[in-house]
Amino acid sequence: MHKDSIVVDKLQDTPFGASITLPSYCNNDPAYLNDEDFKILKEAVETNLVVIIPNQTNLLPKSQYILTKRFDPSIPEPKENNQEGANYGHGKEFRHDKSVLRKDGCSVKSQPQVQILGQGKFEADEDGNENGEAINLTHPSHTTFHHTPLTEKQIKEDKQTRFYRWHIDSALYDLSPPMVTTLLGIKVPPSTQYQTIKYEDDGSELKLTQGATCFISGAQAFKKLSEEDKQFVLNTTVEYAPHPYIFISPARATSDGLTMVSEGKEMDFNELPEWEESKVKKLPMVWTNPTTKEHHLQVHGCCLYKLHNTNNGKTYDLKESREKVHKLMRPAISPENVLAHSWKQGDLVLFFNRGVWHSVTGEFKGLGNDGKDERRLMHQCNIASSIDPITVK
Repeated sequence: MHKDSIVVDKLQDTPFGASITLPSYCNNDPAYLNDEDFKILKEAVETNLVVIIPNQTNLLPKSQYILTKRFDPSIPEPKENNQEGANYGHGKEFRHDKSVLRKDGCSVKSQPQVQILGQGKFEADEDGNENGEAINLTHPSHTTFHHTPLTEKQIKEDKQTRFYRWHIDSALYDLSPPMVTTLLGIKVPPSTQYQTIKYEDDGSELKLTQGATCFISGAQAFKKLSEEDKQFVLNTTVEYAPHPYIFISPARATSDGLTMVSEGKEMDFNELPEWEESKVKKLPMVWTNPTTKEHHLQVHGCCLYKLHNTNNGKTYDLKESREKVHKLMRPAISPENVLAHSWKQGDLVLFFNRGVWHSVTGEFKGLGNDGKDERRLMHQCNIASSIDPITVK
């Protein structure tokens, strides 16, 4: 091992996760890790699922892109005169006026594979704003996405929040899910403000800092299943809707953010942008971790359309599929299983997108503001793979 090498420390009092200390030779830029240390980092991400590199406030978008792309050799180089190149779908579909993702940030002009997320207005000349023009960011709130949101009293007085949407980063149409997502906290609210998630079905609670990003281990989710359910998920393919984020846009989510309420409100396929059957994603419900060889229960409960089980030969319709997936996923999101990352300025969080589910939480300005600066500025990068995940039985 290199004398001055990367150090991996497991997080304490959390269900999984690790922190990273960078070697001095890379000048606090993880994009410049040597091959030996990058191999350690890659194994740490795939083993611990979520890793945090602190003090990265000044990480350049180019470095974030280089680092993210390095996790997946299958990603092609951007085509000449096409700076964006391959991405996970932050193009026309994600900015479509009917997509549920349409308000989720904008691209860094100099490095469009990196997305700008957050809350509030940032002036053109403000530190951290890479785009040289004023930008307005809106933090996703469950109040616009859930079927029955919290009341104003619950949000403002009781300081409650919800899991916005449990998901895997992926377009889920045409493009394969990214291997790794990197998320950088450039400006974050103070970690002294807390909100609470109350589980409606069993009365349990999870207290977390405002705007915490929550993660669930797909491996732990699989292990919690009964033997019968393990056999079911190991032999099930999830078919996603074409242009799924547009398909679900008229519908609303369950209060735990796991899936959608079935009321027949989804868009008719004939109303969707042009689509091809060959580009519809049909992915295994269980993805095998390349490093640990563990099975991970990996399904996007909001965007699914049908389940196909090879053991019983049955195809489950939309309502049945949502009910089945909700039952399988719900035990995993109990408070003791959630890694709720409390953001500190400069945190660079790398997570194995093919091994975790994650969710936004938090209500910001206008929803419980106590007068403190609640603005937030973040850079996110993930890039579509050229290879679909597989199940190794």
